[in-house]
Amino acid sequence: MPLIAVATLVFAAGLLVGFGGELVPVSPAAFAAAAAVAAVVLRRDRAGVGLAVIAISATLLADAARRSDARCLAQLARARSWTVRLDGAAAPGAYVRGRVAGGSCRLPVSLAVAAGAARDGSLVRVTGVPAEARRGLLLRRAEVRELAPPSGLPAVRASARVAIDEVFGSDAPVARALLVADGRLLAPEIRERFAAAGMVHLLAISGLHVGIIAAAAHLCFGAMRLSRRAAALATVATIVLYVGVLGFPAPACRAAVMLGVATAARLTQRPTSSWAVLAIGALLPLVQPRTILEIGYHLSVCGVATLMAAGALGRRVLAPRLGGWPLRVARDLLAGTLTTAATAPLVAGAFGVVSVVGPLTNLVAGPLLGLLQPMLFLALLLAPLPVLGRFVADAAHPLLRLLDAIASTGAGAPFATIAVTPSLGAGLLAGASAAAVLAACVARFPMRPLVAAAGSLALLAWLPLLPARPTDVELHVIDVGQGDAIAVRTDRGRWIVIDAGRAWRGGDAGRATILPYLRRRGGAMPAFVLSHPHADHAGGAATLIRALRPETFWDAGFVAPSETYLDALAAAESAGTVWRRARPGDSLRVDGVTLHVLAPDSAWTASLTDANEASVVVLVRFGSVRFLLVGDAERAEEQWLLDHAGDLRADVLKVGHHGSRTSSTQAFLDAVSPGVAVVSVGAGNSYGHPSPEVLAALADRGADVLRTDLMGTIVLRTDGTRLQVILDDVTWTRSDRW
Repeated sequence: MPLIAVATLVFAAGLLVGFGGELVPVSPAAFAAAAAVAAVVLRRDRAGVGLAVIAISATLLADAARRSDARCLAQLARARSWTVRLDGAAAPGAYVRGRVAGGSCRLPVSLAVAAGAARDGSLVRVTGVPAEARRGLLLRRAEVRELAPPSGLPAVRASARVAIDEVFGSDAPVARALLVADGRLLAPEIRERFAAAGMVHLLAISGLHVGIIAAAAHLCFGAMRLSRRAAALATVATIVLYVGVLGFPAPACRAAVMLGVATAARLTQRPTSSWAVLAIGALLPLVQPRTILEIGYHLSVCGVATLMAAGALGRRVLAPRLGGWPLRVARDLLAGTLTTAATAPLVAGAFGVVSVVGPLTNLVAGPLLGLLQPMLFLALLLAPLPVLGRFVADAAHPLLRLLDAIASTGAGAPFATIAVTPSLGAGLLAGASAAAVLAACVARFPMRPLVAAAGSLALLAWLPLLPARPTDVELHVIDVGQGDAIAVRTDRGRWIVIDAGRAWRGGDAGRATILPYLRRRGGAMPAFVLSHPHADHAGGAATLIRALRPETFWDAGFVAPSETYLDALAAAESAGTVWRRARPGDSLRVDGVTLHVLAPDSAWTASLTDANEASVVVLVRFGSVRFLLVGDAERAEEQWLLDHAGDLRADVLKVGHHGSRTSSTQAFLDAVSPGVAVVSVGAGNSYGHPSPEVLAALADRGADVLRTDLMGTIVLRTDGTRLQVILDDVTWTRSDRW
């Protein structure tokens, strides 16, 4: 392996350590000291001394960047207003990302917009309540005022997003992901479906996408009768412009740099090792040290390294034995298998699954993407001419649907995935095993790396035998559209599910969303609670009960002519699940989590005709943190709670009836005084949920309002004292209480 490749690995390791154990549990000072000792020991070996110096420099650089970010974050948190360049359109209720503009502290910022509006890519003045998030600054209850319209590359990016939305219509979320690396509109089930099928890398701009576009551009320039040299340079220039429009994401930058280096080597007729080209491509994005913490960067570099290793192994093992199309298929299967195995630790850490079918799905999806990507790019280029742009987009629609069908088929195949609960130790062992396998693929004497891989796998297999330690408790408000599905994960990794979303002709949310969501994270479901028998809450109940066979099924017992409710009762009977009527004063304890039933009272429900008013209301407690889940309780039941339930205070309120104005009275909200209010609601629903009056009332009481229609699945995590809010890649801790 070329020295520059080794130096890049050492530099990357130093950066990881320097960021204070965010990915590796090693002290920066200890790592730097060890590197200094190595430099002394190897003082006569210039290469060894150089590598030690690189390791120390990288560690110090990352540590300085971490300290600088912390100072900037503290400084920004003390400010009263902020100037931000938006990466999306802002409107009341929206959740928008951007970057602080002006000054030396240009950290990422996320806005939970309460008032004001601004265009995608514009420069805005923001006021709000600051909080330190896992990455950058979060501004809660933000008020936005536009200062300047979009300009430069942000304007081009914004225009590209608008053009994609116009020409691709309902397929715009996937087209955005494949064209401009914008996956914010992707539904969570699409991401998880592609992850389960081993195809999630296709939804992020990577070397594959850039390479396809580069090949198409080179063909076009060749057809224009440009010389070989001119066509190559024009292709590189096109890719650099494209990557700039994307906003220079690390995987695309890596691919562009590799293309430029390979082109320069070819034009100057200077053969260069492919590992050296990869090393240069991997090194330049690290000009921004925090790039080392991005999973997209790691997946990109690991994917290319795996393809190169598979190529070397194929030439040594397959080429002497096969020829023609069997050789091509065998090479593709080998590359897919190695790529799936090598990236499994990264995908498992992000999605909690390891795909078994990845090699097969990618074998089919690869050629399809090679045809689809240039069509998408052409439709984007032709978007200023609507007729032509839509014509090409219409031709791409069947291919987009076929790509999704491949993912659906792969994810739905028997034993398609292995659900894992990743830990740092397991991730490090799996990563070491994958690295050893890749080393064996390219080594002349592969036995030593294979032994190292086997040893890592043996330790990995032994880890689950260790006693499980209690963990934090999580409340997952799963995005099931217009309906409710809430899953409480206990400190021992088991689930209590409250409601199961809606049903439709031929399917239900239990089968489509909730069951895959739970299985990918692992853990049994000892209890299921149904708030009331309406189809948008009971739709997937029968599916969950048949599949997970809970010990108990809690329900208010309100008689309603609901087919989904009757199916749930029948499923419980056949599964041997014990049915229990939920009464005020009842409690359910699972591991360290306690559910206290506050309503409904049987005497109260006897006089009712509306199942909403007979919703099971539960107070979930872990330590001193309280979650109040009220189903679709409306004003009358809220008043009953005020009269009979005692202390209703809660850190988190699941807002009643999807934010309808028939719920959330002033007196009830005053009694609950939530710090976080979660609205489970479908995007663009016909009911007008949530009500602006309810949102305003919650904001007036200082609650952070989170909505599944705008933010997808919402996770709230607690250790019994503190409360963390997790939205996609943004996490923050609420320190204020009642």
